[in-house]
Amino acid sequence: VQLQASGGGLVQPGGSLRLACAASRNTLNLDIIGWYRQAPGAQRELVAVINRFGHTNSAEFVKGRFTISRDNAKNTVYLQMNALKTEDTAVYYCNARLFGGGVWYDYWGQGTQVTVSS
Repeated sequence: VQLQASGGGLVQPGGSLRLACAASRNTLNLDIIGWYRQAPGAQRELVAVINRFGHTNSAEFVKGRFTISRDNAKNTVYLQMNALKTEDTAVYYCNARLFGGGVWYDYWGQGTQVTVSS
C-alpha cells in the first residue's frame, strides 16, 4: 500500500487546514487508515483514524477541532483541522493498517509539515 499525504503548510493560530492522504488501494480494503503526528523531540502520536466500517477514533486533544473523513471513490482520507494551535505544529503522517494471518501490517506515507505560527 502506498500513501501520498498532502495539504500541510503554514497557518496562523485559529486557522484551518485540510490534509489529504491518497491510497494506492481502495480505502474500503484497508482495516484502519488515519493520521499520526510527530513534533520535534516528541514521539509519534495518534491523531485520528477511521476503520473500514466508518468508525472513527481520535485523540482527546483534537476532539471538537479535527475531523477525519473518507472518500472511497477517490481512495482518499481527509483530516480537516480547525482552530489550530501552536502545539499542533508537527509532521503529520498518514498510516494504513492491514490485518492478515494474525499480524498487523503498517504502511506509512512520507509526512506533511504543519506549522501553526503567528
